[in-house]
Amino acid sequence: MKHLITVLLVCLLSFTQVRAQAPVEADVVIYGGTSAAVTAAVQVRKMNRSVVIVSPDKHLGGLSSGGLGFTDTGNKSVIGGLAREFYHRVYLHYQQPSAWNWQPQAEYGNKGQGTPAMDGAERTMWIFEPHVAEQVFEDFVKENNIKVYRNEWLDRNKGVTKKGQKIAAIKTLSGKTFRGKMFIDATYEGDLMAAAKVAYRVGREANSEFNETWNGVQVGVLHHGHYFKKPVSAYKVPGDAKSGLLPLISSEPPGEKGSADKRVQAYCFRMCLTDLPANRIPFVRPEGYDSTQYELLVRVFNNGWEEAFNKYDPIPNHKTDVNNHGPFSTDYIGMNYDYPDASYEKRQQIIAAHATYQKGLLYFMATDPRVPDNIRTHMNKWGLSRDEFKDNGNWPHQLYIREARRMTGMEIMTEHEVLGKKEIINPVGMGSYTLDSHNTQRYVQEDGTVQNEGDVEVRVPAPYRISYGSIVPKKEECENLLVPVCVSCTHIAYGSIRMEPVFMILGQSAATAAIQAIDAKKAVQDINYEQLKAQLLKDKQRL
Repeated sequence: MKHLITVLLVCLLSFTQVRAQAPVEADVVIYGGTSAAVTAAVQVRKMNRSVVIVSPDKHLGGLSSGGLGFTDTGNKSVIGGLAREFYHRVYLHYQQPSAWNWQPQAEYGNKGQGTPAMDGAERTMWIFEPHVAEQVFEDFVKENNIKVYRNEWLDRNKGVTKKGQKIAAIKTLSGKTFRGKMFIDATYEGDLMAAAKVAYRVGREANSEFNETWNGVQVGVLHHGHYFKKPVSAYKVPGDAKSGLLPLISSEPPGEKGSADKRVQAYCFRMCLTDLPANRIPFVRPEGYDSTQYELLVRVFNNGWEEAFNKYDPIPNHKTDVNNHGPFSTDYIGMNYDYPDASYEKRQQIIAAHATYQKGLLYFMATDPRVPDNIRTHMNKWGLSRDEFKDNGNWPHQLYIREARRMTGMEIMTEHEVLGKKEIINPVGMGSYTLDSHNTQRYVQEDGTVQNEGDVEVRVPAPYRISYGSIVPKKEECENLLVPVCVSCTHIAYGSIRMEPVFMILGQSAATAAIQAIDAKKAVQDINYEQLKAQLLKDKQRL
């Protein structure tokens, strides 16, 4: 009897283990935890199909819940569908008196980026705290009964199974397998796209490739104050090249203007700080702190620069969304070139180095005697927000991956489409933000002074259409994959497209196309655009 029980227990255990590793199946499998991933999943459910989100992230929402609360809206009239629903829900949250726990709503004001923070007429709010955004995304998931598998990392070496030119299944490092009819890569890195052998680009194209003006190396282009306005020596001993370069300055030549390179625009964390003592955590010395890394900033201060706090943009409840500003700031220039194609381990090292740099910058500005007294005094009024990112030491859980891989898809968006010089006939969404690239390198000029390169900010004259062909691969590479984040475009076109509202828009449109491809039993490249357009308009997308 004991033997029989043992056998039964062993069989039961074996069955349970097999069952635990049984493939998860859904009509649409979405890889990523970004804002685009959530809107895509919601759209699949609204079209009465099954969906799973396979997220390497614990927290949903990417940068929208990771510190970027001062939304880059551009022309908000072109933001429709589920993206607008997101900002409407943010508005509803801040209509509750309980939402204003650290300040009265009237005290906050109504400053947004090119638009009022709160639009009462349209019932939208474009500026918000990180935890509020994350709750909206979680509400979307709960209301639509969307299954999310968190902390599941794609096996990038052998985790994509293809049958012909279709993805049949993906496998994560934990051993889970996910089968679907359609797949959506909604990551900032494009890992599923790359693992599926879809072509992509990293870095900047030469202007000559697509007859552009603002692509490639941009030496001599000095926009918006993110450069050294006054001469600063690049050397440890000013003027003495033999003394060696100061930290964070490249010894490599910058390249010819307009030429292609593999450099990637800088990343940073969008920090949620507060000046309210009751909610403030003082800056502390991070592990690995090295004050010599900030010598260049001391020289900038000594030159009379006084804009250190110009991008402490206010969000509700005495908090900020802090972004890079000026010649030496939160952007860790030149330290991310390997990130797009790096292993998970290498990426984690790069992310950790960014955190150490940025935490060290805060501590340096608050404590180092070489920093002017007025800067140090003001800096010590700020600290990390105690009620944000509580499971991550109050530090943002998402590094701002401004650009990584970009698909080489069925169509390639360039600055000509973004600037309205070429027409798009198959739009699945719209953009409107400035052509915006952050600096990509900090180099030594011929006279021995330091300068930044890569920052471009060119006004877009009117909202523009984003093509369906830019979110699908070439048919010969993959027939059932859509890519709404690492879209097919040039570096400089991506500078405008890469905004969180646009990612939400394209996520919804990608899901719509996926369902129509399933229904028509066609490759995503072959669906009927007029039918896609009709559904998008029905769902209040702006085309």
